[in-house]
Formats: sequence, structure tokens, C-alpha cells
Amino acid sequence: MQPMNEVPFETSLAEYAEDMLDACTRCGKCVEACPSVEPAGISRTTKSEDIIGGILELVRTGNGPEASRKWAQSCMRSGACIKACSYGVNPRFLLSMARLGIAKSDNELAERRRRGVEKYRDGSRGVNMLSRLQLDADVLERLGQRSASVATPVEAPDFVFYTGCNVLKTPHIALLALDIMDALGVSYQVMGGPSHCCGILQLKSGDAEMAGRMGSSTMEKLSHSNSGQVISWCPSCYVQYTETILPTVERQHGSRPFEMSPFMRFLGDRLAQLKPHLQRRVEMRVALHKHPGVAGIVEAAAQILTAVPGIELVDLNQPAVGLQSVDVGVLPKYKRELQLMELEAARDAGVDALVAVYHSDHRELCAHERDWPFRIVNILEVVGESMGLHRHDRYKELKIMQDADQIVADCSDLIAKHSLDPGNARDAVMKVLLGDQPLPLRRGAPPEACAGGVAPS
Repeated sequence: MQPMNEVPFETSLAEYAEDMLDACTRCGKCVEACPSVEPAGISRTTKSEDIIGGILELVRTGNGPEASRKWAQSCMRSGACIKACSYGVNPRFLLSMARLGIAKSDNELAERRRRGVEKYRDGSRGVNMLSRLQLDADVLERLGQRSASVATPVEAPDFVFYTGCNVLKTPHIALLALDIMDALGVSYQVMGGPSHCCGILQLKSGDAEMAGRMGSSTMEKLSHSNSGQVISWCPSCYVQYTETILPTVERQHGSRPFEMSPFMRFLGDRLAQLKPHLQRRVEMRVALHKHPGVAGIVEAAAQILTAVPGIELVDLNQPAVGLQSVDVGVLPKYKRELQLMELEAARDAGVDALVAVYHSDHRELCAHERDWPFRIVNILEVVGESMGLHRHDRYKELKIMQDADQIVADCSDLIAKHSLDPGNARDAVMKVLLGDQPLPLRRGAPPEACAGGVAPS
């Protein structure tokens, strides 16, 4: 319950946005730098100054020019706009607020709230089902998915490791992150999953009040570490907290309960500590699948890969856009073109593996391993191999089957252990696992697996 004298989250968020609107000079450099403009079909004859001016209108009133609405809805969260601004404005945040303004103008609160609840429930069901089709209870607990593991520890850890929700669909990635921190002697508490939602689905649905409630509730749970630092895995959660939740809470209370660092930057900052653990040679020629939305991630990933003995890093010279693969889904045709061009470039370069960083990248790309002459792996698998750490990629194994009935049968032991309904399990496999395939596989892909669009991160 909110204290009587505390300014409501939504009010503070609006004030924060208004301050940024006042700082914007409408120069249009953010529009000119944005990689979404051309593939979104926004006419270059429309002045960039007018497009950003329309965004300011959308933030304030929910109404604005069509080109501005199209730009707001086509944001891949690449972050190029932030680098282009000379005035300390975060245009990516303003585009998020413009989408909020549009949602509030187009729908009443009851409808926006209904959509937010529906998206949250659908997302939670997918995460919970797919994680349970791959993991037993003990491993789920290690990933923070049991009540005992979310309680405040007797002794505060150095860090809180915040998984977000959707990496639990590809749990081998999160488990490797924990294994690596164990090897480095880092103490941590794991939090994440649907019970620790960042509020992004509510914000996207236009329910800022509920987004603030959920994000602030999770923020309180995350704020118990010796260092005052949270290590985050999910880039979507990172942007939600660092660009929306934490600045708004700081405006409400005058301070932030913690600072947040992405895991790749955390690991990159400890490269000197990591190198002695990279004992085994990994003889592979690899290419990095890149998304620039969080500053420093691509650079840290490249440094980490080149520190692994035996690794040869090849630049495919492909466009790098978006926060992560799922965000490029606002432009589905463009996304399919980018993914096909990258797979072709990787084949032509003769790489042994295409290496992704984020979980949504891995979900969308991994099954293509069946049809191309190289592996598709997560960066932590490469690091882990050099450290003598291994986690089986059960998600990829299941997805390559491309048969919902076969997948459910193959997971029958865990379905029984977790008392899951086989029909619900099959539904999740069809919609969430096989349905997460923007670029269709070359052969044998069911129609349900060929849909483009945007899924939760």
C-alpha cells in the first residue's frame, strides 16, 4: 500500500517524462540516427524535426502525426537515438512514453488493464511450462523458482542475480551464468521468474500504474545485497529498470535502492579474474550475433570470446540493430531478412558457430542449426567449455524435433513429476516453443512455427 504522502508512481513518471520533453530541442538527430525509420516505411521526405515534435505531442496527449505514431510503434530499442542526442535526452524513453500515450488515448483503463493481465498470464504460463519441461524441482529452486530460494538470506550476498522471466525457457544459459559466478567466488542470490516481474508487459499495455506497482514490488525484493548492486541477465528488464522504474523511484524518494549491471558487462569488467579459469582450448571459428541496445554489451562479449584460447572471432559485417532479437519483431519482414542474411553470411564465412548473447536470440535462431553447416550456441556455452563447465541445451534439442507430440512424449517423465497436464504442455510447446520461429526453417517446419511478430522477451 502506498504511503499517504507519497506521490503516485504514474504521477512521478509523468513529471519525469515532462522534464525530458522540456530538455528536447526537436533537432531531429535521433530520428536521423534510428535504424527503424527506413524499414518501417517512414518517408524520408517527412522532416525529422516534425517526427520528433510529433513524439512530444504523443507523450503529452496521445495524439500526433501518423509518421510519429509509426516511428514510436516501430522502435526496436537499438539505442542509436541515445548516442545521437547532444542534450542528455533519452529518446528511447520518450518513444516508450509515446506508446504509453497512444495506448491511453486509444483504450480505457479497464481494457488496458485487462490486456496487461492477459499478457502477464500468458507469459507466465509459457515460462513456467517450458522451464518445467526441462528441469526438475532442485534445479528450478536453484534458479529462484521455489519459495525457499526467494526468502531474504540470513547473510546478505555480494550481489542479487536477476534472471528476468524468459531466460527460464532456455535454462542452460542462466545455469551457466551461476556456474561461472561460482567459479569466480562471487556470492549471489537468484531472483526472477514471473513472481519478480519488471512490469514491462503492463507498461506496453498502457497500464503505467500497474507497471509501477509490479516493478516497485520486485525492486524491493532485489534491494538486499552488500554491494547495492543487481546483476541482470535480461536486457528488457535492464532497460525497464534503468530507464523507467529506478529514475521514477528516485524522483519519488530522492535515492535509488540499487544500481543494475548487465551480466556481460559484469563479466567483462572481471576479465582479468576470468582469464585464469579459461584453461581449455576451444578450437572454433565463430561469429557474434550482435544487438547494440545496451551500451557496452557487444564490446564486452567480443572481448570475452577473444579471451578464450583457440577462438577465432570473425566479423560477418551484418547490420546490428535492436535491444535483442525479440525487439526486432516490431518489423517482422525486416527481421526475417536480417536473420536470413546473417545465416547466409555465417555459412559463406565458414564459421563453426554463430554465437548469441541473449535468450531470445537463442530461442529464435537455435533450431536453424539443423539446416546450416555450423552450430548455434550461447556465448556462455563457449566460456563454459573453456572452464570445464557444461549445461545441456535441452531447449535446442526439443525445438529441433519440430514435432509437438514427440516433444511432449520425450518430456513425459518431467510432466509426471511436476503433475502437469499433457494437453497444456502440448499447447505451450506449439505456441511458445515451436511458435517462436520468425524465420521459418528450411524444411519440415509446421505452419504454426512460421509466424512472425513480437513475443515477450
